[in-house]
Amino acid sequence: MSKTKIGLGLAALGRPDYINIRAIKDIDKSIEAFKANAFKVLDDSYTLGIRDFDVAPSYGLGEQFLQEWNNLRRHKDVTISTKFGYTYVANWKIGFEGKHEIKEHSLTKLNEQWETSKALLPNLKIYQIHSATLESGVLENRDVLSRLDELKQKHQLKIGITSSGTEQAKIITNAKNVNVNGKPLFDSYQVTFNIFEQSCYKILKQLLKEDKTVIIKEALANGRVFRNNRFKNHLATYDYLETLAVKYKVSSDAIALRFIMDNLEPTLILSGASNTEQLKQNIKALNFDLDEIETSKLESFKVSPQQYWQERSNLDWN
Repeated sequence: MSKTKIGLGLAALGRPDYINIRAIKDIDKSIEAFKANAFKVLDDSYTLGIRDFDVAPSYGLGEQFLQEWNNLRRHKDVTISTKFGYTYVANWKIGFEGKHEIKEHSLTKLNEQWETSKALLPNLKIYQIHSATLESGVLENRDVLSRLDELKQKHQLKIGITSSGTEQAKIITNAKNVNVNGKPLFDSYQVTFNIFEQSCYKILKQLLKEDKTVIIKEALANGRVFRNNRFKNHLATYDYLETLAVKYKVSSDAIALRFIMDNLEPTLILSGASNTEQLKQNIKALNFDLDEIETSKLESFKVSPQQYWQERSNLDWN
């Protein structure tokens, strides 16, 4: 049985529009309703045994919700990870046109967002560069890297990156080689990995051998692991997921999560659940193992990074 844990990511809990494929369209998108739901899911997740929570300033009001919940509940055994580098600019406007979040990997942005994020201490254990890219130059920005190392030493944090896009493996390789004061800066890597996007498998296994923290995001491919007639190219995947779901008496999401546990064995997989029922279905992945034939078959459904990320970019914010 894999030692992989399931955590909760707040990407869909803190803002009214997100790129998940929503099964239910008619939901109350007021701030009050989202806050109440976020608190319910956070409380329920803790009751269900989840202790790891991931957020970012660009997740709408997600970081604020988590901070308020953390301050109220005062759980001693909760681990929180957050990020710097993206700013939420949609301002809770439903159907906002244009980019919902703006990237800026500057020292100024780091210091600005840290001033808010530090309120999550002492439960804050991992501080990450949000979607580090080669283009932004953040992995060569000595001012930013030195500041991150300063925070690492002062607050006993793990410093990490999150990655997205077709060049994830190259970004991770570059990050592995970043040293500050003669020591590797990055202890944690949050990466997109799922049945369709498996391009980082080899380097993630290497990181795990080196005792780095590996966190998997978008494990359900923004909802694309569920049968959807928009994606004719995934019909064989849907058929097999549903066959295994019947066998193990779970839903397709639990099979997709279990595949990652048995195939990669990461430190943590983030559930992107937007309600408690989804979360309950997700954590059923902890209760069974796939056999080698099933894992191998699921592995065969991977697509090229170019195809995966193009398909993702075509999804609507809703």
